[in-house]
Amino acid sequence: MFSRLFKRARKEDDAYGNQDVPAGANWGFLGADMHSHLVAGIDDGAKTMEDSLGLVRNLADMGFRTIITTPHTMVDFYPNTTQTINKGLAELQQAVKEQNIPVTIKAASEYYIDEHFIKLLDTEPLLTICKNEVLVEFSMLYEPPMLFDVIYKMQQAGYKPIIAHPERYLFFHKEFHKYRALRDRGCLLQLNMLSVCGYYGRNIKAIADELLSKNLYDYCGSDMHHDKHAAALRAMAGSKDYAIFANYPFLNPGLCV
Repeated sequence: MFSRLFKRARKEDDAYGNQDVPAGANWGFLGADMHSHLVAGIDDGAKTMEDSLGLVRNLADMGFRTIITTPHTMVDFYPNTTQTINKGLAELQQAVKEQNIPVTIKAASEYYIDEHFIKLLDTEPLLTICKNEVLVEFSMLYEPPMLFDVIYKMQQAGYKPIIAHPERYLFFHKEFHKYRALRDRGCLLQLNMLSVCGYYGRNIKAIADELLSKNLYDYCGSDMHHDKHAAALRAMAGSKDYAIFANYPFLNPGLCV
């Protein structure tokens, strides 16, 4: 499976020509990765501390200096709390320190918008990416009927929503105006970096390209879960897509500590 994935990634790279890419290209100019799943055993990302450390090393080797990892909070599948996330973060920070990996690790969460999330807004502080910015996601197949109401409720509570990987919400593909509506409502948009190389499919790549061309993204993130994501991200640093990221004014460097 890994070899097929890697071949697919390389095929996409070849399609873009690998032009004008500096030798030893990495992602250091971004400084910070603000979307990943590196806390061991609490969601669909890293399963063990060994997995976690391997992914952290990969990101550090690629030039990232700060990692804000974002375990899912999704009550039906990954019922994480601030306590479970912070406990896992402390263990990961200690392991990174012991291994002398030169990167700063922090944590927030990728909150799934549902009724449980609405209750959280009323009962406890949310984990933030930076200041009052909160990463949120929702179903990739169906638009939540209360989406814009929840966004308003978040803002009334003092939070600024960051919409995770908007290019992957299939129901928006034929209603492109809703991306701008999200921005007009005060949301930030976060690109999954691998969307640009076609990792999630051609339709998602096409939407990502259009959002980039219209300067609608604010952040980008690896959304790293496992070694396959790391391999594809490394391959992309050797492709023409690298220039897209280098020339776009992502806010990631402002997250570095």
